[in-house]
Amino acid sequence: MKLTVVGCSGSFPSAESACSSYLVQADGFRLLLDMGNGALGELQRHCGLYDLDAIFLSHLHADHCIDMLAYFVARYYRHDGGRCAPIPVYGPEGTEHRLTTAYADTPSASSMSEVFDFHTVKPSTFEIGPLTVHTERVRHPVEAYAIRIEHGGRSLTYSGDTGVSEALDELARDTDLFLCEAAFTHGKESIPDLHLNGREAGESAARAGARRLVLTHIPPWTDPQVNLRDARAVFGGPVELAAPRLTYEI
Repeated sequence: MKLTVVGCSGSFPSAESACSSYLVQADGFRLLLDMGNGALGELQRHCGLYDLDAIFLSHLHADHCIDMLAYFVARYYRHDGGRCAPIPVYGPEGTEHRLTTAYADTPSASSMSEVFDFHTVKPSTFEIGPLTVHTERVRHPVEAYAIRIEHGGRSLTYSGDTGVSEALDELARDTDLFLCEAAFTHGKESIPDLHLNGREAGESAARAGARRLVLTHIPPWTDPQVNLRDARAVFGGPVELAAPRLTYEI
């Protein structure tokens, strides 16, 4: 598998990065994890608008899904080659309603489903193209899911947004690459069931026995170097910061 960071800023885009979005490729199949603010423009550096095969939305906060509205425009109103066939979109219950409401002026109540084939995510194991995926509910104010992706004996686990979660630790067990949010700063913010700080992300990776930790979803007001230091203090494996256009072979 190949992982490309499309965007990794938390809460809102920074001057350097769009919000959460990550492209996973295997055997010519392209799965996009989240499509937050600014992600659609950056995505076009890495693949064509109509080359995605499936989309997974971890939850329905704007910084993880709002560019789906722009993607709806690109797919619904495409004239060259005709309207796109529906692309599978995996998201929490109510994803279609959330996107339709946010757009506010779709041609009809069913327009979103004319270009997006919606599938409701629950804790489960299923196939997306050549990928085997496992999803677990994590701890966030809205329904939110982490995802583990396996292919060819290798694994990638993406936390989505979460507070400290036993389900996330188990999902990331022995994973080759743990892409984990670290939005808070240790000793500064302490709100249960909302986000992890760098230390908590490192502790989760240690409990899971992850082989590599990549910190992501760090908001513009948070010093990423502090979170990197805090994660390294408690996790003995390689730790680094996600950044736009970085790629990882898994």
